[in-house]
Amino acid sequence: MTVAPIRVLVIDDSAFVRKVLRQVLGASPSIEVVDTAMDGLDALEKIARYKPDVITLDLVMPNLDGIGVLGSLPREGAPRVIVVSNAEADSELGVRALQQGAIDLVEKPTSLATDRLFELSDELVRKVIAAAGAKGPAPEPRPLPPPPPPAVIPVAARTQVVVVGTSTGGPQALTRLLTALPGGLPVPVVVALHIPPGYTESLARRLDDASAISVVEASDDLQLRPGLAVIARGGRHLEVRRQLERASVRFAQASSTSLYCPSVDLLFASAAAEFGSGVLAVVLTGMGDDGLEGSRAIHKAGGRILAEAESSCVVYGMPRRVMEAGLAAAEAPIDEMAAAILRHL
Repeated sequence: MTVAPIRVLVIDDSAFVRKVLRQVLGASPSIEVVDTAMDGLDALEKIARYKPDVITLDLVMPNLDGIGVLGSLPREGAPRVIVVSNAEADSELGVRALQQGAIDLVEKPTSLATDRLFELSDELVRKVIAAAGAKGPAPEPRPLPPPPPPAVIPVAARTQVVVVGTSTGGPQALTRLLTALPGGLPVPVVVALHIPPGYTESLARRLDDASAISVVEASDDLQLRPGLAVIARGGRHLEVRRQLERASVRFAQASSTSLYCPSVDLLFASAAAEFGSGVLAVVLTGMGDDGLEGSRAIHKAGGRILAEAESSCVVYGMPRRVMEAGLAAAEAPIDEMAAAILRHL
């Protein structure tokens, strides 16, 4: 049986970018580019006309910007959204879009970036195919929840660090998880998220504003402390290290075979080596199997792993692999994950 191609609408105010994206997407036999749109109003008209499965969305456009397009999509039957953004100019908007329902994000090519076409092609095609199979509510703007009140919870008897790994749909999942954790959290949290360089500072700042715990982008040799969540910098691997009573994070090198950066496997394996049974790992929504080998290391060291339930995953890839390997102590939908973490401290 022939599988219908994924129908894609390309939205960007740059004629060059529209041409590049149409070229690289159209080269895939799995994708049909139904049309392009030059601004948000043009996009909404063509979304209604063509009913694409996926749209690639520029954020800074005349008439109606990308955030406006996201907010105008129907609640039912909306296309999945891949943001095509420039980190230097659009990092704050890119993070907003990801938190408000966009499935994933790729770096926008520029007129000086024609040497990146083949690299862009592989990444963009892979993310469009993943987005077409993603599930969850249609994108819609929703304000960040107010931070929960400070809570007094018992000092952790066993867990010394929580490590989190996520990919596709990760910014939405992290928003729902970190904003639900109480200010009295007695352990640090370290997060590896697959996201291009340039966006994690804005993401950390927005999450810090909305959360009772503190949230920061990682810096080299940053000391960990209870109630602090550290998000690995986009494009940099991160490890945890412990020396006597001092725990910290540091940037690290990974093997040339490492597909994702930052690597969840690398973060998890370092936590297992340094903290052993004192590690609680959380594997959230994402495609692929990054985190599987790191979860094996944590499990072998006596730590525990929680996996996001399929019912709330945008893409049930990373948690599925951990569940199928028999490594997870429990699973929970994202809105119950904070409570699950507290129970396993």
